[in-house]
Amino acid sequence: MDVKSKLIDIIYCLISFVLIIGSLTAGNAIQQFLGTSIPGSIFGMLLLFAAMASGLLPSKWVKSGANIIIRFMVLLFVPISVGLMEHIDMLINNALPILASAVGGSLIVLVSLALFLDRLLTRRD
Repeated sequence: MDVKSKLIDIIYCLISFVLIIGSLTAGNAIQQFLGTSIPGSIFGMLLLFAAMASGLLPSKWVKSGANIIIRFMVLLFVPISVGLMEHIDMLINNALPILASAVGGSLIVLVSLALFLDRLLTRRD
C-alpha cells in the first residue's frame, strides 16, 4: 500500500469514529431531553441505523471504525468482569432469580418468534 491509500484509510477511520461518537452523543442528548431510563447509547444506535437504512449515511463511512471497535470488543468486557467478581456474593445470593429471568425471557422470545414466523409463512402459502 502506498502512502496515499493509507492516508485515505485513516481519514475514513476518523470519519467513522466521529460519526459513531456523534450518534452516541446525540443519543445521550435525546435521553437527557426525554428523561427516560432507556440508555442514550440505544437512542444513538437507532439514529445511526436510521441514517444508514435511509441512505443518508453510506455504510462504508462507518465500516472501518466499527470493525476496529468489534476487533477490540473483548477488552471492553474486562471492567465488567472485574466488577462482577467484586460483587460475587450478591450474584450467588440472587442466582435463582437471575437464572429464572434469563431462561424465562429466552423462552418468551423463542415462542413469540416461532409464532410470528409461523403466521408469516402461512400467509405466503
